[in-house]
Amino acid sequence: MDAVTYPDQSVVDFFSEHVIGLRIPAESKPLSDDFNVKWTPTLITLSPDGSEHHRTVGFLEPSELLARLLLGEGKYYFDNDKFTEALNAFEKVIVEYGNTDAVPEAIYLRGVSHYKSSGDPMPLKAAYELLEKDYPGGEWTKRAYPYRLIGE
Repeated sequence: MDAVTYPDQSVVDFFSEHVIGLRIPAESKPLSDDFNVKWTPTLITLSPDGSEHHRTVGFLEPSELLARLLLGEGKYYFDNDKFTEALNAFEKVIVEYGNTDAVPEAIYLRGVSHYKSSGDPMPLKAAYELLEKDYPGGEWTKRAYPYRLIGE
C-alpha cells in the first residue's frame, strides 16, 4: 500500500482530517498479539479507550480504503450511540464510494442507525429492499432478510 494507496492525495487528505495513524510493524510484540494482527496491512479503527470498531486486512486501492475507513468511522459513532454522525458517515460511503465493496454494509448500518435513532422500523425494510435490488444474494442482504416482513 506504500507504493499505490498511501501516497494517493485523497488518502493523504483523509488521514490528515480524520485519522490519528499509528504504524506498528507486524512483529512488534505485544501490540501485534494484543490486537491479533496476523497479516499486513491490518488497519484497525479504535476508539480512544482502545476498543475496536472496524478492521480491514490486506491491500486496498485508494477508494476502497477510504470507503472502509469511513465505514469504520461510522461504526465507531454507531457503537457510541451517535446516530446522526453514524448516518453521515454511512451516507458518505454510499454516495461518494458507491462502486466499492463497503456499500452493502453501509446500507445495512444506515437502516439500523435510522431505526435506532427513531424507533421507526421502516428504514430497516427499506435497507433490505435496496440491498435485495442492488446486491441480491449478498452477505448484508441475507442479514437484512428478516426485515422484509416489516409492515406486512
